[in-house]
Amino acid sequence: MKRLAKEEIKNRLSQVSGWRVEQGSLCKDFIFKDFTTAFSFMAEAAKEAEKINHHPDWSNSYNKVSIRLTTHSAGGLTDNDFSLARLANEAAQKLQRTTG
Repeated sequence: MKRLAKEEIKNRLSQVSGWRVEQGSLCKDFIFKDFTTAFSFMAEAAKEAEKINHHPDWSNSYNKVSIRLTTHSAGGLTDNDFSLARLANEAAQKLQRTTG
């Protein structure tokens, strides 16, 4: 997988709402109404990560899930990171619609 150039990263950031680049990783904090919803999000995101064989670095504290994405083998951000960011956003939106 080819590492993306800085200009490519900048252009793609506009396509993944709420994500930012910190220390070479694509990052976002998701806030949910409660722990159960946060955990459901992690389960859904994990399924999507498995499908594309790309796994996040993440943590959970009560209703907050923090995700950091990078492609270690490429030494930076790749298409896979932006694909997983998009899938995570979709999973969060789906849960927020179904839980009110």
